[in-house]
Amino acid sequence: MSEIDHLDEDSAFAAFEARDRSKDGGFVVAVRTTRIYCKPSCPARRPKRENIWFFASGAAARDAGFRPCKRCLPDDVGRDRQAVSRALALLGEADGTVSLAELAAEVGYTPHHFQRLFTREVGLSPAAYARALRAGRMEDALSEGGSVTQAIYDAGYSGPGRFYEDAGERLGMTPGAWRNGGAGVTIRWEMVETHLGRMLLAATEKGICRLSFDEDETALVRRFPAATIERGGASMRDLVAGAVAAVDNPATMPDLPLDVAGTAFQEAVWRELRKIPAGETRSYAQIAAAVGRPGAVRAAGSANGANNVAVLIPCHRVIRSDGSLGGYAYGLDRKEELLKRENRK
Repeated sequence: MSEIDHLDEDSAFAAFEARDRSKDGGFVVAVRTTRIYCKPSCPARRPKRENIWFFASGAAARDAGFRPCKRCLPDDVGRDRQAVSRALALLGEADGTVSLAELAAEVGYTPHHFQRLFTREVGLSPAAYARALRAGRMEDALSEGGSVTQAIYDAGYSGPGRFYEDAGERLGMTPGAWRNGGAGVTIRWEMVETHLGRMLLAATEKGICRLSFDEDETALVRRFPAATIERGGASMRDLVAGAVAAVDNPATMPDLPLDVAGTAFQEAVWRELRKIPAGETRSYAQIAAAVGRPGAVRAAGSANGANNVAVLIPCHRVIRSDGSLGGYAYGLDRKEELLKRENRK
């Protein structure tokens, strides 16, 4: 039985079976035998379908005589999402650092519980999200030129020392090098034939920074005009072999080092893309919801398109809500082929 006008029973049941967290808050699932209602992602064992009713809200389920599950707390979903949204806004507006205790107190949760809640919804801890946000501002400021020191303070760091603790790990190069188009950084590249066509692979000392098709090394020169761009040769043998293996058989993705950096939102999207199992797809809306920004579907699509490391960060696994393939920077034929190879038994 369904009391939901906007969602048919088959779709609701599929979301419940998949424990789809993105559907939490959209409806609740009531079990006639226990008189309990749950959110779609509830970890409890699934009842038989004939014992399930769907309601648009917890209030509707309660009116029908059901009580909320004490395990998944379905009535807390809206409050949880409001708290995370408020925390995201606070972190985005902050000029300096905001402690977990301050953030939790502001939204009315204990620090330990909010740490878990925020990490589950966003894909990053509050501290990691704040670091990514500051680093993204720093990258923007450095790209515009001007003083490195001033950019550090404008990005929200307490001082140069704090910035330099994070900079090497996130940027893969010094801040001056980033601002100056990669000055002092060596980027090595190789071109290799794959079943998808000619592939460009480029890497810094940290890891792969570009995997693309239909490009040559001039694409690297445009992005990092002051970097040393050179052929990789034997030094890139293992990376090339791993990348070719990923392209040929994306269902068994090798663990290759990456050197990528984006805004906090982009990195949260890329992290979510890497969680999609081979052979499965997600919609742009599902990705937006998974990173805690259900209203940012277009932004999720833009972050998907900003991925510099095709296949290794599997943006090809994201499709439109209607089931069509959507877009792909390297052509829909390649996207279709990657998905087909992942679905081979």
